[in-house]
Amino acid sequence: MRKFTPEIVKKAEDSRVAARNLRTASTSQKNAALGSISKALRSNEELIIASNQKDISLAKSKGLDGAVLARLLLTKEKLQSMVAGIERVIQLPDPVGEILESRTLPNGIQLEKRRVPLGVIGTIFEARPEVPVDIASLCIKSGNSVVMRGGSEAQSTNLILGKLIANALSETGIPEHSVQMLSSADRMLVHDMIKMDGYFDLIIPRGGANLIQFVASEATVPAITGGIGVCHIYLDASVNAEMATRIIVNSKVQAPSVCNALDTVLINSAIDPAIVEKVCLSLINHGVELRCDSRTLSLLESLDQEKLKLASSEDYGQEFLNLIASFRMVDSMNEAIQHIETHGSGHSEAIITNDVNNGNQFTKDVDAALVLVNASTRFNDGGQIGLGSEVAISTGKLHARGPMGLRELTSYKWVALGAGQIRD
Repeated sequence: MRKFTPEIVKKAEDSRVAARNLRTASTSQKNAALGSISKALRSNEELIIASNQKDISLAKSKGLDGAVLARLLLTKEKLQSMVAGIERVIQLPDPVGEILESRTLPNGIQLEKRRVPLGVIGTIFEARPEVPVDIASLCIKSGNSVVMRGGSEAQSTNLILGKLIANALSETGIPEHSVQMLSSADRMLVHDMIKMDGYFDLIIPRGGANLIQFVASEATVPAITGGIGVCHIYLDASVNAEMATRIIVNSKVQAPSVCNALDTVLINSAIDPAIVEKVCLSLINHGVELRCDSRTLSLLESLDQEKLKLASSEDYGQEFLNLIASFRMVDSMNEAIQHIETHGSGHSEAIITNDVNNGNQFTKDVDAALVLVNASTRFNDGGQIGLGSEVAISTGKLHARGPMGLRELTSYKWVALGAGQIRD
C-alpha cells in the first residue's frame, strides 16, 4: 500500500471534516466568509504584491521565459480583478440544495433530485497567482472544501494567499480547514494527491500540457484533465475587415500566455486579399510573429518579412502561449473544420463571417467547449460568461465542459419522502 506524505494526509483528513460542515452551511454564512476573504485581500495588497515580487525576481534569476513571467506577475490591477471575482461569486445564486427534478411516484413517494457539493477537491496549479482565490471562492460557495498545491514558481505568493484566506475564514462560521494550501511545492505531492482515493473526490490540475497529461495518465482519483487550448479562428470568404481585425488582435494580443488565446487563423481562399493583409499588419504592429503557409505568404509580400516565417507542420496544433500565430489558407469551411478536428484541443473555436448560415453551420459542426461566431476566443472564461470565475476550463465531456463555475462543482442525490411505503 502506498504511503503518502504526512502533511497531505493531515490536510486531506481535516478537509474531509470541514466538508461535512461546509455542505450544510447557509448561503449567508458562505457569503460572509467570501466577504471576509475579499476584505483580507484588499487590506493586505502591499504584502501580497511584495510576496509576488519575490517570486518574479527568483523566476528571472532562473531564466524562465516571458510567457511564464506574464502568468506569474500579480499587479494591483490583477489583484483588484481577483477581489472583484469574489464579489461576483457572492452575488451568484447558491447551487446547493437546488431541486433539479421533483415528481410523485405511483405509490405516493415524493421523489426529488437535489444538487449537492462534490466534497473534497484537490487542485494542482502552476505559476498562476489568481488561481487560489478563484478556486477558494467557488469551492466555498458550492459547499466544497479544497486542498491546493501550487507551483514552485509562485511559492511566496501562494503561501501568503493561503495564509490570508485561512485567517479570514477563522473569523467566520466556516471551518478554517475548508481552504488549505500545502506548504511545499514538492512534486511528490502531485504523485500523492492523484492517487489518494477516499481522501479526494475530484482533482483539478491547472497548468501546461505536461501536467495535464501526467494527471490524465496516472490519476486514480477522478480528475478534470482538459484545459489545453489550441484555439482557431476561421476567416470566412465574406467578412467585415474592421471586425475581423479587431477580433483576431484581441484574441491573440490581449493575454497571449493564457489558454483561450488564439493560436491559428484559417483563411478562406476566396477572401479579399486586402483583408488578410490588414489583419496581418495589425498583428505585426502588436509584435506578433506570423508563421504562414506559402499561399498566405504570397498575399503578404508588402509586409515586414522579418515578422513572417514559412510555417512548418509543427506550427499547427501548437498552443503557443506567446506572441506567435500560425496561418493557413483553406478552400472551404469544411476544410477549415477538418483542420480544427485534426489539430484542435476542443477548447475555443471561432468563425468570423457575414453569412448567418455559415455561422450556424460552424456551431453545429465544430466540437469544442465553446464555439463562437463573430467574437473573441478570449470569452471562454468563467468571469466573462457569468460564472463569477472558474476553477478550470474543461475540454472533456464527462461531468463538466467549458469554464467550471459553481454548478460544475456539484453533483446530485436523490431524496425520497415517504409516508410508510414498503416495497411489494
